Amino acid sequence: QVQLQESGPGQVKPSQTLSLTCTVSGGSITASNSAWSWVRQPPEKGLEWMATITYNGFTYYNPSLKSRTSISKDTSKNQFSLQLSSVTPEDTAVYYCARPVNRSPYFPAKYDYWGQGTQITVSS
Repeated sequence: QVQLQESGPGQVKPSQTLSLTCTVSGGSITASNSAWSWVRQPPEKGLEWMATITYNGFTYYNPSLKSRTSISKDTSKNQFSLQLSSVTPEDTAVYYCARPVNRSPYFPAKYDYWGQGTQITVSS
């Protein structure tokens, strides 16, 4: 069974870059047709898809975040990562890594596996 685990700094100061890593086990991030996403949930708000990277390296971004978002993968470590630059308090949220299903890398409608989430607070 696929398992995902996020790691992050917990707190970031405004204007800094947030870096997150998701470690995947029980499956390969290079498995045929697989894709891997970052999703976040601000307090008292719904889920917001951020970005997806596919098994073969294609990337997709939410247009509202594209200018300051970068997703990448490290095949040797079976990990994928997210960088979010110029953060503000509005970026405070629980950040999840997840696997989209139904071959939908852009604004995925459904995910079959989720990490437990990591709380990120942006404050000075």
